[in-house]
Amino acid sequence: MNYRHAFHAGNSADVVKHALLIALVRALQLKPSALTLIDTHAGCGLYDLQGEEAGRTGEAEGGVLRAFADTDPLLDDYRAAVRAVNEGGEPRLYPGSPRILSQLLRPQDGLILNEKHPEDAAILRGAMRGLPAAIHARDAYELWLALLPTRTPRGLVVIDPPYEQTDERARIAATLAAAHRKWAHGVTAIWYPLKDRAAHLRWKQQLKRLGIPKFLTVEHWLYDADQPGLYNGAGLFIVNPPYAFTQELPPLLEALRAALAPDGHRGTLTAEWLNG
Repeated sequence: MNYRHAFHAGNSADVVKHALLIALVRALQLKPSALTLIDTHAGCGLYDLQGEEAGRTGEAEGGVLRAFADTDPLLDDYRAAVRAVNEGGEPRLYPGSPRILSQLLRPQDGLILNEKHPEDAAILRGAMRGLPAAIHARDAYELWLALLPTRTPRGLVVIDPPYEQTDERARIAATLAAAHRKWAHGVTAIWYPLKDRAAHLRWKQQLKRLGIPKFLTVEHWLYDADQPGLYNGAGLFIVNPPYAFTQELPPLLEALRAALAPDGHRGTLTAEWLNG
């Protein structure tokens, strides 16, 4: 499976991922100490929803356009982040995680972006021109470990791979285990697609065996029953989420579920601790 960002910009997974990232960073910023934000698979940073890649899939119709048609104020922060890269009306451009994270920076915070794909890395540099970010083009998993512990007292690492490689999940599990040994108090968010429920449950069991105490899983299943061969949703694993984030999560998840539910389906968007 290939979830390269440009083809899926602004889809339902992006809406959930970015709404939760905004809430997560804002919860971390309730404390004044500096944050380092690290995006290991940064992509292009900014996407044209009418461009060739996004236009080929049309997934923004079930994602950001649904979120903009909704009126729930709990989605206002997300919509504001998208409007910030558009001049008005319906969104033509969609901000990836790098542009969204850059909007959230305080003077004391830092942003580190990484994109190994040469073409995407070049586009990323253009999309971030004039914005405060250090940009790398390294192996994501090597960089993840190399930058830990962060130089600032606290930090957030975002892992959002395209899942092109057959060993992607194994590399995530191995690197997460090593990262937790180096940086046990750090916050980590790992995005993943939901396509095959059985395979996903096996991966969750593998991650559960890592024994990480504060390990939250947020899962968005779009349909009331699995649709074989189709993209069924996406989720986030979040290590060490701050208390303020977890307290505000239930109403935000319900607002997202209601806004993004496909016609004729209710879907589910839930959060639970992986280790009970």
